[in-house]
Amino acid sequence: MAPRKNAKGGGSHSSSSSSSSGSGSGSGSPSTGSSRSSSSPGARREAKHGGHKNGRRGGISGGSFFTWFMVIALLGVWTSVAVVWFDLIDYEEVLGKLGVYDADGDGDFDVGDAKVLLGLQERSASERTSPPEEAELPAELEKQAAEGAEVQNVEDEVKEQIQSLLQEQEHTEYAPQLEADGAAGEPQPEAEDVLTVTEEEDRFETLEPGAAHEEAEDSYHVEDTASQDHPNDVEEMVNEQEGSGPREAVMDADKMRQDSEEATHQNHDAPVHEHSENEGMEISDNAVEGSSIISEEINVPSVEEQQDTPPVKKKKPKLLNKFDKTIKAELDAAEKLRKRGKIEEAMNAFEELVRKYPQSPRARYGKAQCEDDLAEKRRSNEVLRRAIETYQEVASLPDAPTDLVKLSLKRRSERQQFLGHMRGSLLTLQRLVQLFPSDTALKNDLGVGYLLMGDNDSAKKVYEEVLNVTPNDGFAKVHYGFILKAQNKIAESIPYLKEGIESGDPGTDDGRFYFHLGDAMQRVGDKEAYKWYELGHKRGHFASVWQRSLYNVNGLKAQPWWTPRETGYTELVKSLERNWKLIRDEGLMVMDKARGLFLPEDENLREKGDWSQFTLWQQGRKNENACKGAPKTCTLLEKFSETTGCRRGQIKYSIMHPGTHVWPHTGPTNCRLRMHLGLVIPKEGCKIRCANETRTWEEGKVLIFDDSFEHEVWQDASSFRLIFIVDVWHPELTPQQRRSLPAI
Repeated sequence: MAPRKNAKGGGSHSSSSSSSSGSGSGSGSPSTGSSRSSSSPGARREAKHGGHKNGRRGGISGGSFFTWFMVIALLGVWTSVAVVWFDLIDYEEVLGKLGVYDADGDGDFDVGDAKVLLGLQERSASERTSPPEEAELPAELEKQAAEGAEVQNVEDEVKEQIQSLLQEQEHTEYAPQLEADGAAGEPQPEAEDVLTVTEEEDRFETLEPGAAHEEAEDSYHVEDTASQDHPNDVEEMVNEQEGSGPREAVMDADKMRQDSEEATHQNHDAPVHEHSENEGMEISDNAVEGSSIISEEINVPSVEEQQDTPPVKKKKPKLLNKFDKTIKAELDAAEKLRKRGKIEEAMNAFEELVRKYPQSPRARYGKAQCEDDLAEKRRSNEVLRRAIETYQEVASLPDAPTDLVKLSLKRRSERQQFLGHMRGSLLTLQRLVQLFPSDTALKNDLGVGYLLMGDNDSAKKVYEEVLNVTPNDGFAKVHYGFILKAQNKIAESIPYLKEGIESGDPGTDDGRFYFHLGDAMQRVGDKEAYKWYELGHKRGHFASVWQRSLYNVNGLKAQPWWTPRETGYTELVKSLERNWKLIRDEGLMVMDKARGLFLPEDENLREKGDWSQFTLWQQGRKNENACKGAPKTCTLLEKFSETTGCRRGQIKYSIMHPGTHVWPHTGPTNCRLRMHLGLVIPKEGCKIRCANETRTWEEGKVLIFDDSFEHEVWQDASSFRLIFIVDVWHPELTPQQRRSLPAI
């Protein structure tokens, strides 16, 4: 077959390289190759697919088409990667806007909605009448979602979070001013062997010292019921409610460490003290023999293991009623301002919405959240009280969604506890349980509310009810064991405390429970106690196996025994030792008058015997009536502010009769040192052990020890022992700390 020539008369393509390159060059110029009568099959293929005709470029070859397809595909891939990597598109915002096309009523736009919109699927009757309801993700949770993290059940206050204010301690004085927001006849806090707490009037403002136990063993305190960093966003709070309930709200869990007690008594009007608490103390004591290795039967999930446990994904809360769905765009705009930290602007926006739509629960809830945030920002109790009232208004509105009612009342209770309004918080919790009787988490909250009021019997009934329904509830177990031990049912308390801690449930990894479990085991002669103390130390609840105080300041020198020179209080020691007979004689006179001024020890520290005390100063406050019985002693002490101003200690006479044994125990705080001046000391039979060293008293001499270390006392003499106890501030505390630390 004759070769085909091009229209310009150029010769036929040859099979030579030059002809091939010329015809396949795609330049548009005619071929310059030699004319020949035949061409190769390859040349014909080139002329057909890649050659030139009439001087114009021919069609795209198969190879070129594939190359461009790959280039475009790769460009698309890399563009997608760039969009995701550099976060060029706010997918949450896009998905939020798509929510208006929600056709199946599940609150988001998905495949089912697309099928309905495309006519591939019928819209159900219920879906036609109900527009979408979509809950906004808090900014923190959006970030976690982008990183693949699941929303976890954390309470607040609690905290989570809640942490955090616990790392930015601000200290203040506070006084026991019981709120009148509870009903008449509500149970009052006790000062004896109960799990109790003193109600503080305000947590943001400076208050005076309140009453508390010296040893703080069987008292129940709110550690971080509502920390400054408590999440106040919608979905997170509802997830917390539907999850573990009070585990983090009252315990700090989570987040709420016992060591961080100062965080609950903040003075937001005072300068911030930079010491954070119990982050690492200097320890100079010796280890307990055989306690350095935890026995394998103590199988408590580590904090890391608990955190690694995948959280159960919770159902989205329903926060909008039918009317609120119609104003969702306005609500979202106001909420966006709040989440961006523009609190004042958000407040104005929500107040305007409440003015326009007074029956909107979500608008009023947004207003309450803004007031809550503003109270944190301004450190204002007045604003926080307004928030508490607004939360109540939300729950009282008609047609308020169930989830929003629960959320509002839960937050209200937490903020009431934060202010020390324990009776009001209890009433709120009672209402919550009435509204949601099957929610065991709320019942656990209610039990804590009773404990904070000192009503152990009611709390016990609540936890018995919870354990009847959910026998493996670790939170209920540790609190039930806590109550049993306070009732001196030592052996019965041990399995509940032990199993509760071993459960690893939120709120069970708390220093108080390790403290009481170990103490109970010591009292029944179980040497495993120190293994639990060791575990508590490893978990960060105790400074060491020996030093187990729960209310501490970080970085203070820690040793069981001190010398006067080490304390720096040599003048006080000299004055006590010079005047010991005067102090002794006034003490003996008070004893002889038999006017009941010596009161029995009431903190369940004795195994047996008779031990009484006569207190002159407590928590930095002088007992004027008591000082009338020992006027010279009180006058002598007036000039030593390191003791009379020690709001974490006492000044008192202590008499112990023969046959008395005081259980091993620790004081509540590392912020004080304790001086014992011997007044009437039998020649034999009286001794005191602190950590692993035992000493005896001498008449007219001062012993100094740190009672945050475990100590134990024996009185096996044939006559009474009388000493004078003088507590002093730890010498390394600054003047600012001494002024601002809350009383114990």
